[in-house]
Amino acid sequence: MVAAPATDHSGASSAIGPMGGPDGVEVTGVELDGLPDVPAYAVDAPPALIVIIGRLGAFGDAPDVVASGINPGPNTGRSTLHSGTVGAALTAANMGLSGVAVSAGYAERIHFETAAVVGVAALEWVAASPPKTVLNVNVPNLPLAEVRGVQAARLAPFGTVRTTLGETVDGRLQVELRETEEELDPDTDTALVIAGYVAVTPLIGIRAAVDIDVEAAAAVEAALSLSPAAS
Repeated sequence: MVAAPATDHSGASSAIGPMGGPDGVEVTGVELDGLPDVPAYAVDAPPALIVIIGRLGAFGDAPDVVASGINPGPNTGRSTLHSGTVGAALTAANMGLSGVAVSAGYAERIHFETAAVVGVAALEWVAASPPKTVLNVNVPNLPLAEVRGVQAARLAPFGTVRTTLGETVDGRLQVELRETEEELDPDTDTALVIAGYVAVTPLIGIRAAVDIDVEAAAAVEAALSLSPAAS
């Protein structure tokens, strides 16, 4: 079953937008080329909300695993926090499901067929893994025969581009994405994709820190006890 955003939601992370409003969520049935027997829906919602309502049965039986992507452009480094593609896979884990996010290198000609082959293999592995398994898979923009291999990858400090500030024009600040020439450790996801490898990174969603800082709670409690409202 396919359910995907009706419009672009790049950078949506795990956002779900306003819920419970009178207008509801618009869902439109569509037919995919070459796949007339596959139920498919265009949904006026961010990827994470589509996962949530899918888990609740909006499109029929709840899924066991969520495949998100293929995104045109890498989702590497710590900026994966902001990716709507990755956000859908992490939301799946938050709902008790497994998920895989697949992204391909960006260029005028994107080799989606390469990312599709890799993505199917990754999906099969995730589907056979324990629930709440999440993989972030980034595929270089190359023909399959030119991919150098598949490597486990650490998250890089940043992705293939970095956010910069441009000029202010008519009161509007210009935010730009620019390529970086900084060298990264070769075992990080960004560096591996640039070098022609598929980068595979298991991800874990939101959770409490392993070592909970009790001093932080004590400091908050102390501040509350000194406030006028508490006296």
